[in-house]
Amino acid sequence: MALDKKTFRTRTLTAIVFAAVMLIGLFTNVWTFLSLFFIIMIGCLVEYVRLVLKTGYPTSLWLLLAGPVYIVFPILCMIDLGTAGSLFTTGQAGDRRVTEVWSPLIPIAIIFSIWINDTMAYIVGSMIGKTPFSKISPKKTWEGTAGGAILCIIVIALLGAFLPAAQSIPVKHWVAIGALCAVFGTIGDLLESKLKRMANVKDSGSFMPGHGGFLDRFDSLLLAAPAVWLYVYFSNL
Repeated sequence: MALDKKTFRTRTLTAIVFAAVMLIGLFTNVWTFLSLFFIIMIGCLVEYVRLVLKTGYPTSLWLLLAGPVYIVFPILCMIDLGTAGSLFTTGQAGDRRVTEVWSPLIPIAIIFSIWINDTMAYIVGSMIGKTPFSKISPKKTWEGTAGGAILCIIVIALLGAFLPAAQSIPVKHWVAIGALCAVFGTIGDLLESKLKRMANVKDSGSFMPGHGGFLDRFDSLLLAAPAVWLYVYFSNL
């Protein structure tokens, strides 16, 4: 179904603003980084509670209890991956200052991996997709999902190999991170789609006109972040 010009302009402008806010939050400093993920956590929590309450008792009770694990823990994983140690130290004069603890390389890689996977899956699926991937999300195809994952891994591996800021981490780890984000990001998207079906809604919210809510934008992150966090922890990166 073709979009009218007004709807297309609205969606395009919203996407540009969203991307700009994400980039500013990720790249500026530790405070914008923390603020970005705090806002994401609150937005996802609010929408999650609204969706869960629509599923009916007793399902809603169990889903509410799962909220901290589904929403809060992944955001804490992103913050932990991007920071280290205490934010404050005491100087010689007794003043408290921010230490150099901000290192958002892996969180940025997670975000970019998800964006690449989603974009490539859509493009490949639109071009050659024929086999339905899941009844939960009828528009997804095996061809698009596989193509998105493969291209995601390739792009992240190349960025890891050639970007000076990423070369401190061996390429094999970037391959693993890209693969984890592609696989668990897709599962996260399906999980949120299932939750919306249970709540009988199309979008989780409306904070992004034409693009849905916080959960619609960050559903993949909620499973990809813990997967990468566990990998980083056990591989001693």
